[in-house]
Amino acid sequence: MATETLSNGIRTGRRAGRYGRIPGSVLALGVYAAVRAAGVLAVAVAAWWSGRSPVRVLGESWDSVWYLRIAEHGYGRTQIHPGIGSVQSDSAFFPLYPVLIRCASLVLPGSLTVAALAVAWIASGAAAVGVYRVGEHLLGARAGVLLVALWAALPHALMLTLAYTEALLAAFAAWALYALLRGRWGWAAGLAVLAGLTRPTGIAVAAAVTAAAAYEVWRRRGRAPAAVWAAGLAAPAGWASYVLLVGVHRGDPLGGYFAVQSGWGSRFDFGAGALRSARHALGSPGQVELATVVTVVLLAAALVLAGLLAADRRIPLPLFVYTGVLLLMTYGGAGFFESKPRFLLPAFPLLLPAAALMAKARPSTAVVVTGVLAGLSYGYGPYLLLASGVAP
Repeated sequence: MATETLSNGIRTGRRAGRYGRIPGSVLALGVYAAVRAAGVLAVAVAAWWSGRSPVRVLGESWDSVWYLRIAEHGYGRTQIHPGIGSVQSDSAFFPLYPVLIRCASLVLPGSLTVAALAVAWIASGAAAVGVYRVGEHLLGARAGVLLVALWAALPHALMLTLAYTEALLAAFAAWALYALLRGRWGWAAGLAVLAGLTRPTGIAVAAAVTAAAAYEVWRRRGRAPAAVWAAGLAAPAGWASYVLLVGVHRGDPLGGYFAVQSGWGSRFDFGAGALRSARHALGSPGQVELATVVTVVLLAAALVLAGLLAADRRIPLPLFVYTGVLLLMTYGGAGFFESKPRFLLPAFPLLLPAAALMAKARPSTAVVVTGVLAGLSYGYGPYLLLASGVAP
């Protein structure tokens, strides 16, 4: 089979991995579905035990309510909290997920909540296959499946099956990165535009596409194909269009959207707020929420994984840029400290070194590691949604 070598040195065109007669992507999707279905079941049992509706817990928690209201009534809601000086506008939420909820509700029976969960679950499945494709392309089929298993077993992986946007962003990101690895510039740009309409951190996908295009132009001394130029220029269009639209609506084209985010207490402070929260949690662990302590541990672990990723020469430029932008926005942003592990859920390339290491170990070792992580996730997920008292 013919191969093509990309500018990053990764070879493309090899056959997709298989396990006997089972395609690797099917196995990866099955592993993901099994791990996350058990997590959803754990939340459902805990919700029933506490007298709450599992569907409402999964589909109407925290930010999910805002997405549902946008899907039903459109934009225009503002919530004011005089005591803390907070003015929360629904303009902070990007439009693609509410649009998809509305469209799904037209063809699915049940409430908007059911439609929102259906969109999130379909997106999470698509994301799992995309994550596998990236892992298989770089490290082989076994590592690709293990990458998906690790991703599905993360402590905050429950958020991938809630009515939130992390699964949708992860799906667009994984397939955009895979498209870049295969030299499919048009697909990469289109998926980057959709990612940019999904949530603020969608700009990380556009950054990866634009950086890859810029490198290709530089490598070819300005003689890159038109598709490369077009992809690099078009990739940020989704994110930029919504930010500008909100800005124009508020009378400040460049700063209006960021003023909306500031009303939520979210702004870029180069990590000062995150450091204060971490110091407080470490200085008095008995006086803070368990979720806050876990957040500090997970953020520290993410930094270690980022260092391992940076040391791995097999990882191509787009994955470095994508992951780096997500890390920068997560660590550098103020506010919502306990939500930061959720913000990093789409940063699946952080798990590539661990997946590569597990692929070299005995199968029993990989099963034990994944099982232990999944077990911790099944305990932490219900706590986070039903008992923690902080926004996940």
